[in-house]
Formats: sequence, C-alpha cells, structure tokens
Amino acid sequence: MGTRLRTLIYTFIFASWVILASGTHYYQKSLLTKEDLLPMEEVHLETKKSKRQIEFTTENDEASAVLPADTPENSVPSPGEGDASDLPTCLLCVCLTGSVYCEEVDPDMISVPALPKETAYLYARYNKIKKITQKDFGDIVTLKRIDLTGNLISEIEDGAFSKLTLLEELTLAENQLVRLPMLPPKLTSFNANHNLLKTKGVKANAFKKLTKLRNLYLAHNQLEAVPVIPESVSILHLQNNNISTVTVDTFCKSNDTYYIRPNMNEIRMDGNPVVLAQYPNSFTCLQSLPIGRYQ
Repeated sequence: MGTRLRTLIYTFIFASWVILASGTHYYQKSLLTKEDLLPMEEVHLETKKSKRQIEFTTENDEASAVLPADTPENSVPSPGEGDASDLPTCLLCVCLTGSVYCEEVDPDMISVPALPKETAYLYARYNKIKKITQKDFGDIVTLKRIDLTGNLISEIEDGAFSKLTLLEELTLAENQLVRLPMLPPKLTSFNANHNLLKTKGVKANAFKKLTKLRNLYLAHNQLEAVPVIPESVSILHLQNNNISTVTVDTFCKSNDTYYIRPNMNEIRMDGNPVVLAQYPNSFTCLQSLPIGRYQ
C-alpha cells in the first residue's frame, strides 16, 4: 500500500511538471509570434523595399545623363553582355576634374564615349574604337589633349576635329589609319606612329598651317615622301617608312642658299630605303644631319 501511494504521488508530480513546461513553451512561442516576429517582418519588408529602390535607381542611372567631370568614379561594373555604349561614361571610366580615363575598358569600347562637359583631357587607350565621327567631339570644345593610342581606328570623318580650337596634343598611334583628316590649328604635338599611312593619304598642306607644331611623329608607316614640315617643328620622326628620296626643298629652300632652319633639332629617317649621302644639298640649312643611312 505504501509503495502504490508513493508511485501515485511521483506520477502526479511528473504530470504537473510536464503540463507546466508545455504551458511555458506555448507562452514563449506566443510572445515570439506576436512581438519578436514583428521586427523580422519589418526587416523583410525593408529588404524588399531596398531591392525596389536599387532597381529603380539602376533604371534611372541608365537613362540619365553622364555624371559631371568632377565626380570621382573609380569603380568599374562587372563585365556583362553588350558593349560599353550601354553604360554611362563615368561608370566605365575614371572621371576626375577635367579628365576622363577610359583605358582597356571592359566590356569593349567600340566608339568614342559621350564625354562630360568641360572635359580637357581624354585618355581612351587600348580599346576597340573603330571610327571617329564629327559628333564625337563636336560639343566638347574645351579639349586640350586626346590620346587614342592602341585602338582599331581606320576612319576619321572630315571635320571631326574642326571645332577643337584649344586642342594642343593629339595621339593616334597604333591604329589602322590610311589617311589623315584636317588637323586643329593649335596643335603642338601630333603622333600617328604605327599606322598604315601612305603619302597619298596625307594632304600636301596637312601640316603646313600648323604654325605651333613642335613634335611630329609619323614613324612606322608607309610614306613614300617627306610631307611639308612647318618651320616650328623641332622633332620629326619618319623612321621605318618607304621614303626613297629627298630634295633641296624637303627641309631647306632651293632659292635661298643662306636660309637656316632654326628650330629643327632632331630628324629620324633611319629604316628608310633612301641613302642620305646622295643628297648633300638637302641638309645645308640644318644644324644637325638627319639620323639615317648614308651608305
């Protein structure tokens, strides 16, 4: 009898403990559902809201004008389908005050990007730009330097640089040009090394009116003759072309035996078939002989 009584007492105590524990768990679960789940739901709603804001912002960014030139932008988006023209310039390039750096852009840049107003310096080297049109630089009259080295440019429309009255330095090296357009009058340096230029692709007066030109680089082309060189030029590179002859009027003046060319300090004609020693009267006005083959 005593054993049964103890068993009943223990059973009653254990059952009471189970019921009490179950009630506490249910109460805590109820509190979590009503109070703790509320902020979790708010976080979920805020996440959805943030996602919608990101999508909306992205759509606006794609449709909006490019960022100002003085807005630093050092990040480049992850590569995707399409080409660089699908994105604002200052997302693809680095835009600093007055300067735009678009070098080796990914995805491929196949045309000149839309530049921020008041851009003075453009560096778009080693891309896949194929053509320069009149519209590319038509509205950016503040440009002072353009460097398009290492692209695939084979055509430049006439008048593409006609409005660039402040342009001083133009580099078109390592492209596929067969002819030159009219160049801006204030150029001090022009570089078209490593192209496919022949004499017929360079107009007779292409450089004649460039009275401020100091450095002229036309090496590694297919020129058959030396173009008319302005008096202002100090450095002239014509190495590795197909130049086979020079005349008295190439650098000097046949009608003025006392003429001295004061500014010309360096002429490179090495790598051409011309034997310079055969034309001694062609260099009498120069302060130093051209670099090239003399025998």
